[in-house]
Amino acid sequence: MTEGEESSPAIRHYHEQMLKLVAKGFFNELINYGVNEAEVLAVAGHLLDNVMHKGGTTNKAVEYYNKLFTIKDVQDQWATTQRLTVHNLSISPIAPGHVPQIATWLREPSIQESFYPKFPEAKDLACYFLEPTREYFSIFRQQHFAGIIGAENIDHESGKLEMRKLVGDPDMHGKGIGKRATFLFLYHAFFIRQFRKVYLHSLDINVRNLNLNGKFGFELEGVFLEETVIQGKRRDVVRMALASPIWLELFS
Repeated sequence: MTEGEESSPAIRHYHEQMLKLVAKGFFNELINYGVNEAEVLAVAGHLLDNVMHKGGTTNKAVEYYNKLFTIKDVQDQWATTQRLTVHNLSISPIAPGHVPQIATWLREPSIQESFYPKFPEAKDLACYFLEPTREYFSIFRQQHFAGIIGAENIDHESGKLEMRKLVGDPDMHGKGIGKRATFLFLYHAFFIRQFRKVYLHSLDINVRNLNLNGKFGFELEGVFLEETVIQGKRRDVVRMALASPIWLELFS
């Protein structure tokens, strides 16, 4: 990117939007942790101290998950058994027998309300997963069914789809399952199915979520202000997207 491109109005607007989003998410996280408004000002002061002393990871280049795995790490058995594996984690087409367990996970309000839009009621889930504009996979850690990941709004004409993911088993949280499942799903979307673009919507406007998606190459496309209502409160929705040439360059 040239100096002129970096200083273009579109690029400046993107960075300004991203900074506002991160600042808003960081403020909300501080309040959720019980930090009062006076203490928020103290946190701002500490941030300035870090800038002045160039401490922490200031100005550090973005690190991507290609340090954890690359395309050559995938055990691709899709043509024979419809299964992809990386580092003891696999995905394969969702089995009808898994639907009751998925419905049980989604009964937890905090899980159901984390999706935009929400998944349907339990009685409609089986038909929901079979619709032609969707393609979902079961996630296995070794042989243990841990969650689901899949595509919504599949658009073959424009070569794009929306990604959704749920690690439903609470015992499987914090084990890197979401990262590996996301990598395998992107491998399937870009390498096997040859889609051009994968996008996602998120209700979690916070630094951690933006950072996680960014390490796969996702970039912010926009923020839908007060797009939905959760528990009586209006919530913003973030949309991020990843193009296949970027992913292939990062992980090949």
